Amino acid sequence: MPDPYEKNLVTQNFYYSKTDIIGRIVVVLDGTLEKRGLQLIQPPSRAFPAGTIIELIGTDETSAGPGEKVEKIAYLAFVELQNGGVLLSGDPVIWNGRTIGTIAGFDDTHMPNHQNTIVTMETRSSGAQLGCAVGDEIIIQGFTSTNGQR
Repeated sequence: MPDPYEKNLVTQNFYYSKTDIIGRIVVVLDGTLEKRGLQLIQPPSRAFPAGTIIELIGTDETSAGPGEKVEKIAYLAFVELQNGGVLLSGDPVIWNGRTIGTIAGFDDTHMPNHQNTIVTMETRSSGAQLGCAVGDEIIIQGFTSTNGQR
């Protein structure tokens, strides 16, 4: 069966409201690459059960989004999700109360081991450069709306 995003069948935003996803950093990463070549998948969302570990990877490429290629990256952290839910392109990513960026999309390179989750940041920084620590809280913010918009 064809993917509706690859076939451009989805022409509207179906997301009306969703819960916050709360996570805890289990590994802080430190490093950057200039030519990583991450190919973000077309679907703008991924669903995860509680206990899933995802990898957060930052980029300052403003074109990063579903279906796009990302070259310039900074490794942020591995995060264990405390509750299940759906991550969506455009979701704000909050570290210890500070918004560090928004979800750009997802790369399947390391699946099924873990999902690369790309975060567009104003300034590309690694987890170590930001000062992240094991146990720090990450919130991927949900939303509630009356018109399907944040």
